[in-house]
Amino acid sequence: MLGFVACLTTPVLADTLTDVAGRTVELDLPAKRVLLGEGRQVHVLAALKGDDTFKNIVGWRDDLIIKDPDSYAGYLEKFPEISSLPRFGYIPQGKFDLESAIKLAPDVLTMNIESKAAIDESGLEQKAEAAGIKLVYVDFRSDPERNSNASIEILGKLFGAEEKAKEFVAFRNEQIALVTDRLAQAKDLKRPTVFIEQAPGIWGGIECCRTFGPYNFGEMIDMSGGHNIGADVLTTTFGTLNPEQLIVANPDMVMVTGSNWAADSDVNAFVPVGRGADPELNKARLKGLMERSPFAMLPAVENGKVYAVWHQFYGVPYDFVPIQQFAKWFQPDLFKDLDPEQSFRTFHERFLPIAYKPGYFASLDEAANK
Repeated sequence: MLGFVACLTTPVLADTLTDVAGRTVELDLPAKRVLLGEGRQVHVLAALKGDDTFKNIVGWRDDLIIKDPDSYAGYLEKFPEISSLPRFGYIPQGKFDLESAIKLAPDVLTMNIESKAAIDESGLEQKAEAAGIKLVYVDFRSDPERNSNASIEILGKLFGAEEKAKEFVAFRNEQIALVTDRLAQAKDLKRPTVFIEQAPGIWGGIECCRTFGPYNFGEMIDMSGGHNIGADVLTTTFGTLNPEQLIVANPDMVMVTGSNWAADSDVNAFVPVGRGADPELNKARLKGLMERSPFAMLPAVENGKVYAVWHQFYGVPYDFVPIQQFAKWFQPDLFKDLDPEQSFRTFHERFLPIAYKPGYFASLDEAANK
């Protein structure tokens, strides 16, 4: 009889979380073995786990190494063992080796939401699940203002760092509110029109003008007291204006996104802003990009209203930093006391296991550089 009663005991149920795709995922939490579908998710994970950032990581996509080598160098210095961490390619480009991933026996594969269509089409989710690997989607890029906080909390739950995730979310919200609350109270606010070009100078043969619609950097511009002209034409996160549209729009300010893309570039004309970047090289590259058509004929360029921002802000929830910097560029009188560099330094000191190094912005605006 006792043996029969033992057989009736309630089985242990898996935990659940809901990802940004609205999927309910059953798995044991915290996860013990995680494969990062984007290496740049480390920017979030490091804020949650500190010195234990790589404790449960069994492999990662190679994008941090290729597209953000300055940040990778900082983490490599702190965590030299990551040099031998297995690397994978990008799923939508068909460069992800599922068989090699299965051999690492991960519990979870974390993916950015923009990969979902390719994953659905390839049937990768079903193949991974058959091997005992759960997929969890986060989003810091397609619609970051909607999904970033939820994605931080998802990763916090996944890695057993829920309290740290709450602290991260609170800090991010507070820092953004330093801008948005003041703008909401400002009277007769004149918003400069802004064009932001996405990642110019990486590859030859690609002309102007890739940009952002009402999301991501486009939304950051509007949140910071400017007006993103890309949103007048585009309804998607990313898109392209033609040069004639840019000339007609005649923006008050021109911005570009940049990073150290030396490992991925055939022309090396990009602005290499980022951790520890050379300010003089940044300015020289920025000036060179403005010699292209149609920028050379824009009054904003002639007047020096030209700026560069670290491209990688577009995919991590450190967006409070560019929001603050944009506010100083767009509304300098209203935000004289705001110090975005100190905000980012404080974030490093409070959350990150690597030291802060400046270099994330550049400007040809002499007044802004003082």
